[in-house]
This record gives sequence, C-alpha cells and structure tokens, in this order.
Amino acid sequence: MKSSDHAADHSLPRANDMTVILVVSAYHSDISGTLATGARRIFESAGGRSDRLEQVMAPGAFELPVIAAAAAQRSDVDAVVAIGCVLTGETSHDRYISDAVAHGLMRVGLDSGKPVCFGVLTCATIEQARARAGGTKGNKGEEAMGAALHAVAAIRSLSASSVGSASRGAGSVR
Repeated sequence: MKSSDHAADHSLPRANDMTVILVVSAYHSDISGTLATGARRIFESAGGRSDRLEQVMAPGAFELPVIAAAAAQRSDVDAVVAIGCVLTGETSHDRYISDAVAHGLMRVGLDSGKPVCFGVLTCATIEQARARAGGTKGNKGEEAMGAALHAVAAIRSLSASSVGSASRGAGSVR
C-alpha cells in the first residue's frame, strides 16, 4: 500500500474521540521518525485531535513492549502503535529482538484488551527499510495507525452490540 492510499481511504473510522499513544524506538531514528510521521498523518486525516495523540520515545525496539504496556494501562488510551526498525546484522541478534518485540506487543494487546499495533520494520537492509518508510513500498507507520483505528472501531462495535443484546436478553427473562 502506498502512502497516498490511506489518505484517500475514506473508510477510515473517525478518530475524533480516540486517544492513541505512539511508542517510537529511537534506534534508526531516521526510519522510525518517518514511520511516526506517517502514523500521525493518518490519525489526523481520520479526524484525530492532536491533543489525543501522544508520542513516547523508547531507547530501542526491545523496550517497545514494556513501554506499550505502561501506555495501554492508562484508562484514557484506546490504542497503542509501536514504531521501530530492526535490521539484519552479522549475527542472529535481530531475530531474537524481532521475535521478542512481536510476541511482547501481542501479549500487551491481549492482556490489556486494547489494540497494540505493530509498526516495526524487520528488514535485511536499510534500503528495504527506507522503501517501507515512505518510499516505494509505502509507509508501514500509516498502515499500523490505520489498523489501530479500525481495531478500536471494531472493539467499540462489539461492546455496543453486547450491551444491546444484554439489555434485550435481560428484558425477556421472567
């Protein structure tokens, strides 16, 4: 998906009443910064208010899950978007980091019941990362924010449906 695809996507849920926290890795800051800018752009294009989108820096990708967990614990937060970049190196270190981050962020989402979306690039080269951070392969930060907005809307829809069905069911019991 190209950067412009989300901006033209009128099917994004309205974000005017959503609060999202971006947790951004400082490592590979040129890539992470571009991904975060794309995420902010999508939030704003969906009507999100700038005072309801916070950015918190993480030292590196490995710290994203614990900071995302702290963010997700806040009662006023609807979703967390984790942004970062892990590049393949000369050792297998990148695989351990990527695996830990992916599993950690999923656990935070499941434990909190809030969307924790994965905007972490796991690329072999810096060129591949640039292509996915606003280059020829789009902006994965935009995609992660779009996923967060859709997930919040889906969870709200399910919550609204269960309230309605619970009240209907309660009225029929004698």
